[in-house]
Amino acid sequence: MRLGIFAKTFPGAEPAAVLAAVRQAGYETTQFNLACAGLPSMPDAVPAEAVAAIRAAAQSTGVSLAAISGTYNMAHPDKAVRDDGLRRLAIVIEAAAVLDIPLVTLCTGSRNAADQWAYHPDNADPVAWSDMAAEMAKALVLAEQAGVDLGIEPEQANIVTSAKDATRLIAEMGSRHLKIVLDPANLFEHATPDETRAIVAAAIDEAAAHIAMAHAKDRYGDGRFATAGQGIVDFPDLAARLKAVGFDGALVTHGLSADEAPGVAAFLRRFL
Repeated sequence: MRLGIFAKTFPGAEPAAVLAAVRQAGYETTQFNLACAGLPSMPDAVPAEAVAAIRAAAQSTGVSLAAISGTYNMAHPDKAVRDDGLRRLAIVIEAAAVLDIPLVTLCTGSRNAADQWAYHPDNADPVAWSDMAAEMAKALVLAEQAGVDLGIEPEQANIVTSAKDATRLIAEMGSRHLKIVLDPANLFEHATPDETRAIVAAAIDEAAAHIAMAHAKDRYGDGRFATAGQGIVDFPDLAARLKAVGFDGALVTHGLSADEAPGVAAFLRRFL
């Protein structure tokens, strides 16, 4: 496994400076965000000079680009908003292909119109699933044409809440370009350490054949998110289980400050 971090953990809009900070903090790969190149995360265009700057930064620092964020609300109740998100996703997918970034990360969304990461009771409505799935099918056409993969992350507040939901969607889509991003802290809200280990173990078993990336975020037992190593996620057990199912991709941490990044790198590297 390669150790990575969200590029947006570090301030700045110059790729060279951001990726140098990634490397200095002890990471070898990153989940990139176009905001780190002075653009909106989901832009109207990615200028050639921005592509060149990102490529040069990766080469000069030796930090590989494991993924790039392409998140928008794929279950937004307003179709016009979903259409605009898909248009912007096409631009991100094209940039990923040009930069040889293998994975574009997505958000399966929420019926919460104000926040794609916030729960809404209508998320459980079959119509919400249908809208998200229709959006995913369109996104996969773009990904297949570009030769990149799309990564969905089970999130308690989104339409896809679990590894079982994720494998169901993959089966429905029938595309080898749809993968899973597994974040242990997003698989539960309130749990004991033992319950957490069981939940994460079951999710890895369910998702094993489809995991393209793992995230390293933590959670306290009361539901609050935490920096990796500060909560109840058993990271040695997580790493061992990922290795046992043959995962050798990037383990990418996020939800931490830039000041915390070196310590988290040292903590996680012990298990890789």
